[in-house]
Amino acid sequence: MHRLSRVDARRIAVRAQLLDADRPTGLLDVVRQLTLLQLDPTAAVAPNADLVLWTRLGQAYDPPQLRHALEVDRTLVELWATVRPAEDLRLYRPTMAREPQYLRPREWLAANEGFRADVLARLRADGPLQSRDLADTSSTPWVSTGWTGERNVTQMLEVLSGRGEIAVAGRRGKQRLWDLAERVYPAPGEPLPEADAVRERDRRRLQALGIARARTDQSSVETNDVGEAGEPAQVEGVPGEWRVDPGQLDRPFTGRTALLSPFDRLVHDRRRARELFGFEYTLEMYKPAAKRRWGYFALPVLHGDRLVGKVDAKADRKAGRFVVHAVHEDEPFTAEVRDAVQAELDDLAGWLGLSR
Repeated sequence: MHRLSRVDARRIAVRAQLLDADRPTGLLDVVRQLTLLQLDPTAAVAPNADLVLWTRLGQAYDPPQLRHALEVDRTLVELWATVRPAEDLRLYRPTMAREPQYLRPREWLAANEGFRADVLARLRADGPLQSRDLADTSSTPWVSTGWTGERNVTQMLEVLSGRGEIAVAGRRGKQRLWDLAERVYPAPGEPLPEADAVRERDRRRLQALGIARARTDQSSVETNDVGEAGEPAQVEGVPGEWRVDPGQLDRPFTGRTALLSPFDRLVHDRRRARELFGFEYTLEMYKPAAKRRWGYFALPVLHGDRLVGKVDAKADRKAGRFVVHAVHEDEPFTAEVRDAVQAELDDLAGWLGLSR
């Protein structure tokens, strides 16, 4: 059982997420270490995937690099609203090969076998295609009280993507282009037993997080559970057992200042952020403006191994300005922290091509 101070635990988490002073140099290296980039359409400052990459790579990162890796080099793939290394598909193929996990999609797919065949045939003949290019030949509609009700083509594409039969081949604007998975994904190689794949996914997830709970109810697009990966640890002043990546133990740490996306994995598990960093955060874009404490898309501020505040900012592209409405200090900033945050804001505005 490793016994860690909170400072040790925070530094492990920061270093694992490539947010210490030892910056990575390549886009693929970043995604391999983080295991995924969450895709989210909100671009109050910048799309999440781009903002996460800028936070790690700095001015060396240019958004077209991500598109090139996805659509030309195919070193990255889009899967389940995330970007992942193409070589990691081997860890998900065993699960994808099974029928849909939940009963409702299984029953709906079985009732629409002809619809499925029509979609695959059209993609084989004419893909890549947008969803609007595909005819709805369903015999049983998708029933939902939410926004997916009657969106039969969209639901069929999602189900077939989850099964690994089709894949996102690129985008036209913000719209996904779909094609047969065999044209997008690398050759499958030797099959991996599902139990081995699950263990490796847990190991990779812990490697990305540095320190995590074996089981947690906090999740985003992917569970934060790490199972029995790594080694057991206790964190001073925090009840319960953790799992720690042994490769992160006893390593030197030099911090830096960084502005994080609200979807950044350092903070996305809000409970872990409270337990390790004492950091309280809620994404407030779904709240009425009058009820927001920190702002529509407030950026958490990392300084060294501490989360010290939030920045309420917006990229006003029409006006060519990066507007900072407020800098919220969880504790009064020292002159050093204030100067470092100002420098990061200037760098972010410059990367966005906006004046501040």
